[in-house]
Order: sequence, then C-alpha cells, then structure tokens
Amino acid sequence: MDLDDLLPQKRPSGTAIGEQLETLSVGELEKRINDLEAEIARVRSELDRKKRHEAAAHALFKS
Repeated sequence: MDLDDLLPQKRPSGTAIGEQLETLSVGELEKRINDLEAEIARVRSELDRKKRHEAAAHALFKS
C-alpha cells in the first residue's frame, strides 16, 4: 500500500464543472456562483480583447 493511499484526498482548489453539488453548503454554493460569475466576466473580457484585435488586423489587411 502506498503512503498516498493512506493520506486524505485533497479537494482541488477552485470550481470544477460538473462537481457534485448535493454535499455543498449554502455558503459554498454562493461562493461557487461568485467564482463562476467572476470567471465568466474574465472570459468575456478576453473574448472582447481578441475580437478587437481581430477587427484591427482585418481592417489593416483589408485594403
């Protein structure tokens, strides 16, 4: 038996998509929602930045 088998399993930090929700408390669920909303905002910001960059490149090379 490995030492790893004897140690308690560590939960990954952050929010995992598809994770079981039934075992989470109200506070944990609220934190999860906040984390996901912050991640959505971060992804949207990056998407907007890439779209602006793409539009600028298209305008430059369209001539």
